[in-house]
Amino acid sequence: MPRLGTLDLVPATSRPDLLADPVRRALDAWPHADEVLLAVIDPALADTAAMSEAYDVSLEASANCVVVMGRRGGEERTAACLVRADTRADVNTVVKRLLDVRKCSFLDHDRAVAETGMEHGGITPVGLPDGWRLLLDERVVDVEQAVVGSGVRGSKLVLPGRLLAELPGAEVVAGLAG
Repeated sequence: MPRLGTLDLVPATSRPDLLADPVRRALDAWPHADEVLLAVIDPALADTAAMSEAYDVSLEASANCVVVMGRRGGEERTAACLVRADTRADVNTVVKRLLDVRKCSFLDHDRAVAETGMEHGGITPVGLPDGWRLLLDERVVDVEQAVVGSGVRGSKLVLPGRLLAELPGAEVVAGLAG
């Protein structure tokens, strides 16, 4: 059985019970699903720093997915940003410019959960709503094995960073995170 840190990894598609519905549907339709692994974790340790410490996974291998939004001319623009856990998304400069909005902020917690169909602490770039942009920091794509949410707090997905750029709507952005 493959491992990352102290996490035991199994094929993600073998554990649909540990995936949020939108994530499961996305994997069912994605040609790279056979390269996506899953690790069962304690839901109380779903937050990146706690998970990384508890399971001996480096912050450089872990990625955080944050949902942001802004408005322009009455039109709301939403995007998910994926950055390595040892960095932070540059929402006030880079993301704001990419969305072409005057002000950019994190999407309200309850709304992010409702619109993604995923649990807080488990939001992932896999299975995002149609029409959302997915902004990936270039350093995430370079990670050999990236640890991201699974849509639920009780598991994590592990996949080659290069595959993140193959997700629907993905845009690799230099300098997205600082």
